[in-house]
Amino acid sequence: MNTGVWQLQEAKTRFSELVETVILKGAQTVTKHGKPAVVIISADEYQRSVVPEKSLVAALRACPEDLTPLVGMRTKRMARRVNLR
Repeated sequence: MNTGVWQLQEAKTRFSELVETVILKGAQTVTKHGKPAVVIISADEYQRSVVPEKSLVAALRACPEDLTPLVGMRTKRMARRVNLR
């Protein structure tokens, strides 16, 4: 990932160019008072970061190892009743 650095004023003035650079070259950092303030990423990169490729349940089911020692055996019995009063 090629991360460029833009000063806030420059990013505001050249926003269209900043957006194109993000799409073509990847994440770009915007600084405020010389310190990193935000990182701008493409919508595609954002979606990949927030949507897991598969659920935890699917990942555990796909595991080639026997996970019984780790997670234990599930019983077929009904759960015990708990009085919440």
